[in-house]
Amino acid sequence: MNHLYLKKAIVSVINDLVTDQRVHKSCLALKKSGFEVLLVGRQMRKSPDLPARPYSCRRMKLIFEKGPLFYAEFNLRLFFFLLLKRADLFLSNDLDTLLPNFLISRLKRKTLVFDSHEYFTGTPELADRAFVRKTWKAIEAFIVPRLAEMITVNDSIAGLFYDEYGIKAKVIRNIPQGFQTIEKPDRSELGMPENNKILVLQGSGINIQRGAEELVQAMALLPGFHLMIIGGGDVIDQLHKLAESLGIIERVRFLPRMQYAEMMAYTINADLGITLDKDTNINYRFSLPNKLFDYIQAGIPVLASPLPEIKKIIEAYDIGSFIVNHKPENIANAIKDAFSNVERFEKWKINTKKAAQELSWEKEEKILLNIYGQYN
Repeated sequence: MNHLYLKKAIVSVINDLVTDQRVHKSCLALKKSGFEVLLVGRQMRKSPDLPARPYSCRRMKLIFEKGPLFYAEFNLRLFFFLLLKRADLFLSNDLDTLLPNFLISRLKRKTLVFDSHEYFTGTPELADRAFVRKTWKAIEAFIVPRLAEMITVNDSIAGLFYDEYGIKAKVIRNIPQGFQTIEKPDRSELGMPENNKILVLQGSGINIQRGAEELVQAMALLPGFHLMIIGGGDVIDQLHKLAESLGIIERVRFLPRMQYAEMMAYTINADLGITLDKDTNINYRFSLPNKLFDYIQAGIPVLASPLPEIKKIIEAYDIGSFIVNHKPENIANAIKDAFSNVERFEKWKINTKKAAQELSWEKEEKILLNIYGQYN
């Protein structure tokens, strides 16, 4: 064997690479497994600068940024990009990158690993678009049973794929790398109120049916509380207008997508982390969002909707409580109740430290290293 030759892995994802920690960690695991790594995604007009990474990155500039023409352009561009690059392993992230990866891996007779970050065909964005959903479902049904290796984010979604296609996906949860802060910044340094209770809702997918609208409405019933919304999504503009119409814009702060360490500086200064996905579709029902683990790493208790995978974590470690439904008045009452028992709240905070130690990326990464190691 020529030890100067490094096998090459090309990792594909449809986003702009900046805030996708799961894909970043996958690339690092591939490097640890001895691969030369190239990550490819897209660059949008409003994409932040991409920080330096210990692997190569390429962001394609596209004519279209949304809709069917965007997906068609991205997949076509990705197909020819992969066709012209040397690779020994292809890692496809989510269904919207799978078809070109599958075709090229078969054409070049190389290994393909598929990482499904969600149950894509069950997303609410596809619920009322029968033709579009049918198209993605056809791609999924054609390729997934033919895969040799598949990864996904939790046991429930793995079970869906097994029941439908007989494939046993390995589960790698979206647990962040251990987050250490040398010195916790003062709230005043971040422009945060020093003596009020601060709630945080974060994520790059603050979209419809994730409870954000009702949370903002609940803030009208919570004088003295402040809410930070960190990230992006389809409903951000709507949330801003809603906060203005309710006269609470001074207590609802909107922060853009930012680098992980910068985001966590805000999150560790919050008092309560919020995740309120609705049980309106199969994808959200079985979601296990990154933000849950970020809140745990930040050492703040969590208020959540009682979805199965989220509930399992919160109850196992006793780190928070749940809403009974998405009525704004009930969300407001759940927030008040979370702070009503000081002893219980302090216990939740202590329990997040234990949870953060046990829910470690190092344990999840071992599974990835075993997968990639067998192909190098």
